[in-house]
Amino acid sequence: MELYGYPLKTKFNQPQPPPPKVLPATSTVAASYKNRIPYHPESFSMPWMPNSYYKAAALNPTLSPLTESFPGLPPTKIVPFISERPSGVFTWHTLDDWHRSNMTNYKESETTRHNAERLRADLTRTIKDVYQQTKRTQGESTQNLGKRVNDIEYWKSELCIELDAMIRETNSLADMQKRLERALADTEGPFQVAHKCLLNREKRMGIDLVHDDVEKQLITEIKVIRSCRERLQQCLDTVNSQLMCNKEARQELEKDLADKQMGHHIDSKCYQLKNTSRGIHYFRGVERTDATVSVPETWARFTDNNIFRSQSARATSAKLRASTESLLMGTADEMWRQFSKVNDAFTSRITETANAKSKIQTHLAKTRQEMFQIETKIQVIQKTIRDKEVQLKVAQTRLDERTRRPNVELCRDAAQIRLVQEVNEINETLRNLHQCLRASEDMLQMLVRSKGVLEHDLVVKNNSLFIDQERCMGMRKSYPSTVQILGYV
Repeated sequence: MELYGYPLKTKFNQPQPPPPKVLPATSTVAASYKNRIPYHPESFSMPWMPNSYYKAAALNPTLSPLTESFPGLPPTKIVPFISERPSGVFTWHTLDDWHRSNMTNYKESETTRHNAERLRADLTRTIKDVYQQTKRTQGESTQNLGKRVNDIEYWKSELCIELDAMIRETNSLADMQKRLERALADTEGPFQVAHKCLLNREKRMGIDLVHDDVEKQLITEIKVIRSCRERLQQCLDTVNSQLMCNKEARQELEKDLADKQMGHHIDSKCYQLKNTSRGIHYFRGVERTDATVSVPETWARFTDNNIFRSQSARATSAKLRASTESLLMGTADEMWRQFSKVNDAFTSRITETANAKSKIQTHLAKTRQEMFQIETKIQVIQKTIRDKEVQLKVAQTRLDERTRRPNVELCRDAAQIRLVQEVNEINETLRNLHQCLRASEDMLQMLVRSKGVLEHDLVVKNNSLFIDQERCMGMRKSYPSTVQILGYV
């Protein structure tokens, strides 16, 4: 039966010594134990057996004199093996020598057996202690591996919980990013509408080309939409940066979790290994190779830092989502209020223009009626002038005929006086009638000019109404709703 720690190589590594021709003395065997190197437990940790075992196995037993094994005997008592007498003559030992030799052999045998028994007891105790120590050490290693597996499982669960939360937060922030992009794209339509409204209103004519409240509100709307677009773009850039931070934190968590899973698999395998397990081999020198890069404190701190970084990124992402939601609501409400103000201004301006147009149409109708009446009066005056001219001709003809009366017949009688008065009255009347005719014609021209102004103003008002009501308000009816601005669709 081989002792633990003695490989088979020690048996056959050295050649066996040849058997001696003469059996060695009993003391020789005892002397060989004294020269053996004592056993050290540290030899189990060596890759192979030290040279001392080879030296012990290579010892060749030799004969030694009894004086070396038993220094207490006097040299004169030693029985020679070869007689000093001449060849062929031998001397027999005495009976005392024979008894003494037997007693010596008995004592030497008892001493050797006693030493062997003590050695066997020491070996049994040593083997038991080694077994208990190895079992205790292996149990402690197994217990430490179990604790390590539990620690890895704990951090794995923490990483999984944080990774799931980070994935949900990243998906929510990605949805918010899409809403921001849609909201930013939806502001392009109102901006173009307001700009086109300003361009269309520049086509107004005449006095209607004024810097009214509608134009002021349109300019304000353009400024509001531009400001909202800038804030949305800044928020979108911030969301994109936060998404990158979330992705980096998620990648760190996934990498750490993958390392934890691999470490858990390896440590679980090591924890389940037993002395009877398959796949256990010698790996000489592996205990001298230190491939570790961390200690338990730094190992736990690394994962804790990853989780803390992920939690910080999630908190920042949640705050950013809340501020983005508030920004979307605020910008939508701000643009909607300004849109309503512009529409109200357009409605008020359209109503005002329609009222002005109605009044112009009323004045134009009255002007046309007045022109008709003036023209009628002019015709009456002209007819009256013609009639008076005939009467003036009659009166002047009478006076002219009476100038031909002879001598004393040229009397300044009542008829003469009345004819002179009649002519003067008719001339005065004609002068008045001509003045009235000129005044009527001037008034008619003024009416015609006023009619032209009213008609031009009516055209201007019609053009303004068409621009504000048809073109501008027609485009503004297609303004996106609040739901579209907020990016829900």
